[in-house]
Amino acid sequence: MAINTIIIDDEQNARENLKLILDDFCPDVNVVAQAGSASEARKLIAKHKPNLLFLDINMPNEDGFELLASIEEKNFAVIFITAHNQFALKALKAGAIDYIEKPIDIEDLQEAVAKINVEDSGVGNVDYNLIKTILNEYKNESKSDTIAVPTLNGYEIIKAEDIIHLEADESYTRIFLTDGTKCVSSMTIARYEKVLDTNTFFRVHKSHIINTRHHLKEFNRHDGNIAIMDTGEVIPVARRKLSGFIKAIKTF
Repeated sequence: MAINTIIIDDEQNARENLKLILDDFCPDVNVVAQAGSASEARKLIAKHKPNLLFLDINMPNEDGFELLASIEEKNFAVIFITAHNQFALKALKAGAIDYIEKPIDIEDLQEAVAKINVEDSGVGNVDYNLIKTILNEYKNESKSDTIAVPTLNGYEIIKAEDIIHLEADESYTRIFLTDGTKCVSSMTIARYEKVLDTNTFFRVHKSHIINTRHHLKEFNRHDGNIAIMDTGEVIPVARRKLSGFIKAIKTF
């Protein structure tokens, strides 16, 4: 029996990538709709009555947990999509929640889908508020110390203070480090904007996030709104980011 599914993720590329993988490797899954926000998802869930949601945890305005809390009859299973690090993932396991981690591993995806029983779909009495609280605790603990960076080969554990800046490279992110090296992450810069500590990092441009607390040397308005890092690298500051950026660096 087909598993009618809705993919809910605020990143269009992530939704389309997951759909392609499902089409190729999970033939029992029928993607009936995609949603880029919780509000859009609510309408599509009511319309299609899916057996399964692939649900991004971190979305703007309403996250995945808030979406679930707003739906009274949860007659569907849920597989969370998460970019949380390995420690936070233990919280999901503790709550008996299925998840797939970005970047998506095909075997993990197939294993999660194999657990779905369309005749007995539903999220039961899972305490999502508790799981959300645990995840936030792990996230807050890890923000100021280290982050697990998903790469093409696995993970690289990096101290946040060693990151000078991040630069978007299509659907990847290049991370520039204090030792002069850089690593390429398979996570988008939009995702990093969500998970990095806003007291340390600021997205100054659609393609750039900088470490304002540890490595910002100067902000120069004379040469067209640029941030100069302690390595001498020059990063543009977009006009629409200007007031928020100035406010952020004034709090130091």
